[in-house]
Amino acid sequence: MSVSHAFLKLVRQIHLYVGVFIAPTLLFFALSGGLQVFSLHETTRGSDYKPPSWLMTLAQLHKKQTMTVPARKPHPVDADEHRLAPAASASTPVVNPVAPVQIKPDAPKAEAGNPLPLKIFFAFVALGLFVSTLIGVYMAYRYTRQPVLISVVLVAGIVLPVVLALI
Repeated sequence: MSVSHAFLKLVRQIHLYVGVFIAPTLLFFALSGGLQVFSLHETTRGSDYKPPSWLMTLAQLHKKQTMTVPARKPHPVDADEHRLAPAASASTPVVNPVAPVQIKPDAPKAEAGNPLPLKIFFAFVALGLFVSTLIGVYMAYRYTRQPVLISVVLVAGIVLPVVLALI
């Protein structure tokens, strides 16, 4: 066996075991990221949609590496709706103490295009990553002589992140 052949065999073995170990996490990130593309984990102002708690937890774990979903602050109510006019009398003129402030932007904002095509592309990429990872796990079992070792590495790749998330 030549040195290059032995090196290539070692690289393939490392690729196999590292790939099987991280496969569960890749599946998690592909799934949760694919769902986040369309903001299914967020409430939208002016909408009755309330995301399921499991989806909000997945998104929180994906983005912040914690399963604790913080309480959402209510959206601020428009100040003009709740501003009370000062009491007017015949001798005092009504003066609005709050003058509108005009802010000039430093640079003109870029025109926002239609984000839907890019969202669809990213969802397709997430789906492709998910399917490709499943195929990789299948191939790891199909073309190995040590399925028990592959199973141990796969279970370790599932258990370790779960334990770390619960700590």
